Amino acid sequence: MNVDTREDQPEKAAPAAEAGAVPEKRRRGRPKGSTARTTRVVELTLTVSGTADGDWQADLKQGTKWLARALPVSAADVSRAAAELHAELSGPIEEIIGAARAQRAARVAELEAELEQAKKALAELED
Repeated sequence: MNVDTREDQPEKAAPAAEAGAVPEKRRRGRPKGSTARTTRVVELTLTVSGTADGDWQADLKQGTKWLARALPVSAADVSRAAAELHAELSGPIEEIIGAARAQRAARVAELEAELEQAKKALAELED
C-alpha cells in the first residue's frame, strides 16, 4: 500500500493562483500607503496701486468675487509687505516709493518757502 502523498495534499500554489484570478473588490478613497495628496489651490489676486503723491490702496479678489476694494494702505506697509514676500518685489517698489518720497519732500520744501514768505508779509503788515 504505497500511497503518493502529493495527490492527497492539495498544492499550496493553486489556492494562491485562484485568489489572484478573482479581482479584488475596489475600495473607496485613497489606497492605504499611498503618499499622493490632493492639493487644493486657492487663487487670490492682490492688487496694490499707488499715485505719484504716494497714496496707496489695495484690492483683493478671489476668482471673480471681490473680497476687498480700495482699502487705503500706507507706503511703509506696502514696502514692508513687499520685502517679506520676495526680494525681487521689494527692489522696484522701493524705487517707486523713494521717488514719491523725494517728490513729497520737494513739495514740503516749496510749502515751507511759501510759508516763510507769508510770515514776512504778515510781519511787514504788523509794523
